[in-house]
Amino acid sequence: MLRRCAPPNVREDSGVRGWGEGLVIIGVPKESYPGERRVALVPLVVPILAKAGHEVVVESGAGINAGYPDALFADKGAKILASRAEVFAAGDIIVQVLCYGSNDVTGEADLALLKNGQILAGFLRPLGTAEVLQKLAATGVTSFAVELMPRTTRAQSMDALSSMGTICGYKAVVLAADALPRILPMMTTAAGTITPGRVFVIGAGVAGLQAIATARRLGAVASAYDMRPAAKEQVQSLGGRFIELPIEAANAQDARGYGVAQDESFYRRQRELLGKVVAESDIVITAAVVPGKKSPILVTEEMVKSMAPGSVVLDLASERGGNCELTEPGKTVMKHGVTIIGRINMASGVPYHASQMYARNLTAFLLHLIKDGKLHLNLQDEIVRDTLLTHGGEIANQRVREILKLPALATQAT
Repeated sequence: MLRRCAPPNVREDSGVRGWGEGLVIIGVPKESYPGERRVALVPLVVPILAKAGHEVVVESGAGINAGYPDALFADKGAKILASRAEVFAAGDIIVQVLCYGSNDVTGEADLALLKNGQILAGFLRPLGTAEVLQKLAATGVTSFAVELMPRTTRAQSMDALSSMGTICGYKAVVLAADALPRILPMMTTAAGTITPGRVFVIGAGVAGLQAIATARRLGAVASAYDMRPAAKEQVQSLGGRFIELPIEAANAQDARGYGVAQDESFYRRQRELLGKVVAESDIVITAAVVPGKKSPILVTEEMVKSMAPGSVVLDLASERGGNCELTEPGKTVMKHGVTIIGRINMASGVPYHASQMYARNLTAFLLHLIKDGKLHLNLQDEIVRDTLLTHGGEIANQRVREILKLPALATQAT
């Protein structure tokens, strides 16, 4: 058995009915965030979890908006429960897409349903506010934030953030192409040759790379910029042109592979150099996000003015304020003849496959975490240590505590 290490000053026992008895009940409530169409688990993974000794209970209608009716869950062995309260009452583990924290509209209602010692896994926005996380911790749940999953080979199958980034990058190009009053591929017609559209992606992370690949599949000429030098080879491998600027970022990425925020002088010079490329583009997709911080402004109002009428800016960073100065989060607006799309929760627009990918990530994580009916809180395992957010009434993640400027927990004796 793996060694269980709990954060200091918290009890070792899980406090949940069923632990150690060989049967763990996993509850799947319907997503309550307005417009959210995904579901945390899909019928495909129910037999996999059952083989490991787990039972899955699903709130009636939880998967219908993603294309997974109750009958499909039941056929695979899941039990359908009539209400949300029943799912929370029955589950040793509750899995959601948008848990309280990431769901800042209706998520607080779930706090009263959570039980001391219960496990909660999903997107929790761990770098949001200390107040929200402390409310979650006060319920006594042991929560795991999937967005904190380390980007390592061992954790690759559990990386829900990358999965959703892939969906977002694809959907961004489809939405932008629909809004563009031109076609993307080159065409030779009886009326002459139509030149291909030009798509420029700023930020070549998972979402940005998928945007490049999708733009190329649609026949566009794709180019991209990223302050991380390592992105050049990835962009070129997808057939994109990498835009190199005569400026160098200090510490462009952290140990986890994420971009690091730069000072304003860097961003100002960056905007000056990117202006010409933006002006020549039919579609600009911005995907530069720094975890836990407001998104940097990379496309100014002056840059938008320089674009041809009918051009499109799609801001994948809109939920964190946006990379475009004119972005209005959650809205599509027309400014200076340019359509600016600030849609949030992009992955929910492709709920069938987004749910499928997310469910596979969660299943791999649960099978790693729960073995022989027992929760293994082995803090020597970076997958467990990095994703553990709350436990025993405390915000238990040291990195999160540092970022939120909370006092460090006492050192764990091992």
